[in-house]
Amino acid sequence: MRKVAVIMGSDSDLPVVRKAVDTLKTLEIPYEVHIYSAHRTPAEARDFALTARENGFGVIIAAAGMAAHLAGALAANTTLPVIGIPLKSAALDGMDALLATVQMPRGIPVAAVAIDGAVNAALLAAQILAVEDKALAEKLDARRAEESEAVRKKDKALDL
Repeated sequence: MRKVAVIMGSDSDLPVVRKAVDTLKTLEIPYEVHIYSAHRTPAEARDFALTARENGFGVIIAAAGMAAHLAGALAANTTLPVIGIPLKSAALDGMDALLATVQMPRGIPVAAVAIDGAVNAALLAAQILAVEDKALAEKLDARRAEESEAVRKKDKALDL
């Protein structure tokens, strides 16, 4: 199975990023986590993206706030799928990061999840990998079934 790269722009992003990592662990998907900044370490970010496929990665998750150029900077240097996690910031509640993540120029796509949507980023990465991995697809199906059953139990427990 190919690995998932989880890249964050700063170690302050770790509380949100940890949710993606925990989800990947639960699904037994191999991953690596790195800190690369589109602005402070652009050469390292570029080099990572350029060699990601040959280094065994199948998907890149990029978490960044404010200007949030990380996902786009990585996507500009690879044809692997890149999933952006826009992070909430104090100034604009993450809307700045969301817009920076989704407003990519034609030819450089970046998938985006909700602000602070790390779990969905990991699940989307898993779904991409599951296109060619039946065992992983079965794990995702089982997870969905468990989540559906949990909602049904809550519904039956209502006593209003």
